[in-house]
Amino acid sequence: MSGPECCSNPPILSPNSGNGIVEKVGGLPCYLTASPHSNLAVLLLSDIFGYEAPLLRKLADKVAAAGYYVVVPDLLEGDPFKPDGSLDNLPVWLKDHGPVEKGAEGSKPVIEALKSKGFSAIAGVGFCWGAKVAVELAKSRLIQTAVVLHPAFLSVDDFKAVDTPIAILGAESDKYCPPELVKEFEEILAAKPGVWSFVKIYRGVEHGWAVRYDTEDAEAVKAAEEAHEDLLDWLAKHLK
Repeated sequence: MSGPECCSNPPILSPNSGNGIVEKVGGLPCYLTASPHSNLAVLLLSDIFGYEAPLLRKLADKVAAAGYYVVVPDLLEGDPFKPDGSLDNLPVWLKDHGPVEKGAEGSKPVIEALKSKGFSAIAGVGFCWGAKVAVELAKSRLIQTAVVLHPAFLSVDDFKAVDTPIAILGAESDKYCPPELVKEFEEILAAKPGVWSFVKIYRGVEHGWAVRYDTEDAEAVKAAEEAHEDLLDWLAKHLK
């Protein structure tokens, strides 16, 4: 994962963005935004730029408004990837920020804390780096459903091990998870009659389109919002 798409249009991070608050959950700082009295939780799992990305928090607020308790954990522990004009430092950064070791393992105390608070079901929604985290949690049955958007780090073996409802939202142009690979994932899931799945390739978009779009580009906004609506539709059907 060392090409330009992963790091295109990086967000300007803002610790004060969003309508929610930051509090510790399971020992990790988390952005929290919630619908009152909801007993359904959604973990929004960031890409390599972390939990202070304004458009990610904006989406968290949108998901919360649909009736969920949304948690965006700081799985990168205050050390998101910082592009330096090149991608030479990305492999080094990834050595200390693996989506399994840092992401999935770091999510477990957050999930335990949510369960202790009485949340009856939890979804994992992951973007790029966070998509691998969501699938790892699904494989371990720590969440009830997953959605992955412009995923990275995933293989066919990952989906062979998934038996919880899962949606894959992919980009037409994505070197990390090209449509051909998404098709392989779809075929694996389709062969599991007891596993609900939904797979969609969004035309005319690139890796990162759902949370790193240009807010001044009407077509980019429309494409991102289409993905957001599909995400909410999936949650309405499978997070109960």
